[in-house]
Amino acid sequence: MRNSKILMATSVAIFGLTTAVVSLPADAKTKQPAAPRAFSAQEKTEGAKYHTEILKEFGGPMQSPQTAYVVRVGKNIAVQSGLGNSQNDFNVTLLNSSVNNAFALPGGYVYITRQLVALCNSEAEMAGVLGHEVGHTAARHSQKRKNNATLAGILGMGGTILGSVLGDSGGLLGAVGGGLKQYAGPLAQVFSLKYSRTQEEEADDFGIRYLSKAGYDPSALSSMLNSLALQTSLDSRVAGLGDNAVPEWASTHPDPARRVARAITQSKSFPASTLRNADAHFAAIDGMLYGDDPVQGVVEGQAFIHPQLKMRFTAPTGFGVQNGSEAVSINGNTGKAVFTSAAFDGNRDAYISNAFKSVSGGNTAIPVGEIRRTTINGIPAFYSSSVVNTQQGQRAVSVFAYEWSPGTAYHFVTITAANTSPFDGMFASMVRLSNAQAAEVKPRKLRVVTVGRSDTVASLANRMAYPSLQTERFLALNGLTSNSVVRPGQKVKVVTY
Repeated sequence: MRNSKILMATSVAIFGLTTAVVSLPADAKTKQPAAPRAFSAQEKTEGAKYHTEILKEFGGPMQSPQTAYVVRVGKNIAVQSGLGNSQNDFNVTLLNSSVNNAFALPGGYVYITRQLVALCNSEAEMAGVLGHEVGHTAARHSQKRKNNATLAGILGMGGTILGSVLGDSGGLLGAVGGGLKQYAGPLAQVFSLKYSRTQEEEADDFGIRYLSKAGYDPSALSSMLNSLALQTSLDSRVAGLGDNAVPEWASTHPDPARRVARAITQSKSFPASTLRNADAHFAAIDGMLYGDDPVQGVVEGQAFIHPQLKMRFTAPTGFGVQNGSEAVSINGNTGKAVFTSAAFDGNRDAYISNAFKSVSGGNTAIPVGEIRRTTINGIPAFYSSSVVNTQQGQRAVSVFAYEWSPGTAYHFVTITAANTSPFDGMFASMVRLSNAQAAEVKPRKLRVVTVGRSDTVASLANRMAYPSLQTERFLALNGLTSNSVVRPGQKVKVVTY
């Protein structure tokens, strides 16, 4: 969440986003997909249009020593698709985001976050991820996604966070759901739905094919998928959802274990290669920013801390906190919330009313209840709640706002089952940070170290700059399991301050 105007950002899950299934025509003799159709002028125009919005909503481009490396590898793998005549036909961007994410736009625009680059354990793994995303554009999956979009599907992050509680999976009721678009950027229309299982597997096949054409080990995508599954499971634990929680990306995607095994099998259809360029990858990412950028605020366990805004609040136990470049989402089984902001001229009643209008699509579909005033840890606060009827029963919609300074206010929008209040403690937890407390928030860095003779998984995990789950974080970051051992001379990643 930036310290400028806060808007709800669109969320895109790694390795996929709809429900439509598409198959490319195949050559009858080779069983290989037909030659891809080059990007049209319309696709290039569409990609250029959304590119600017992507940069706004996903942390902006990284200007770091890693940028040139990612761009070089990305263009090299993208050109294997035949969607362009040269590497210059592709625009590859390293995004300043702490979410494991990658995606591509029609017209040759390819994106990967620094967090996902850090999760990769070789150049080939990173190339496989990017190739997978390019594969989605080669199969024109995004066009299918647009053609099959529903109301629930075009709500962006607003729909993901709020819509699932307000309505059923087919859409939201009345004007309530439509208003959630106000919390989503224009990318919501393109990126909100997940790819289907069949589309994901098809994109996997493209990624493997591109790896082979570029001379890499074609099995690198399978090991990357395994690392992603490990990290997603860890993320569920960190969010307090437990070991057995089904990760969002896996809920409509191929079973992770089956998908890894399938990718290994598919890779055997291509010429064998051992080229992964792990050392080059480690050299490139050593010292890279890891996790949240303090400029956008950081998540520490259940707490969100913003050193520049000098604020802190704590989500309820069992709720996951995810910081976007321009907003914070709080998700749990009993409610959803977003933390955001809007224009404030000192009129509290108008601020609350406008917040409800934003949720209800700019109309009065959600009646504003009594606006009450209080003080939270010395901060003037004001709030109101309303009840809406949905196919799943009554839901309570609340806006809880803080007058941070003259002309500046922030607020939560929450949706819960009626007659429940899981977020009361979160509202009361908002505090201002002192200069000294704000200065204590330090960025984390990714460091590549060489395993020494006396090093073990346990000793290396102790270097991880986290108060909990150090071993689990170390294993996931390095694509290792609890049965893995480290060898002297091996290079591994740790996270330090």
